[in-house]
Amino acid sequence: QVQLAESGGGSVQSGGSLKLSCLASTSSPFYMAWFRQSPGKEREGVAAIEQDESTEYTDAVKGRFIISRDLAKKSTYLEMDNLKPEDTAMYYCAGRQYFGGQNYLSSLLTRPGEFDYWGQGVQVTVSS
Repeated sequence: QVQLAESGGGSVQSGGSLKLSCLASTSSPFYMAWFRQSPGKEREGVAAIEQDESTEYTDAVKGRFIISRDLAKKSTYLEMDNLKPEDTAMYYCAGRQYFGGQNYLSSLLTRPGEFDYWGQGVQVTVSS
């Protein structure tokens, strides 16, 4: 059973940066992603990455966030730059075992139910 643990959250001023990390307990799943959720709002897909390092981002963070991974370290990262108050949320790391299929990676950000594993989440707060 894969367990995921996030770290790196915190509070920053608008325009600041943070880097989140997600460590897998055993092997890192083929697909990894970051989701976020604010109080009273639905969970939102932020970024996803597969084993060959292909990536997908939601429009709200393109050009500001970068998702990456290190298979040897069983880690997945989310570099967040030029943070905005609307980025404030609890950020969750998620993983899914291999499935494949055409355009599967791009579909994951809108389908949180596809993920097999979830971390406990880390808070990111951006003040204006």
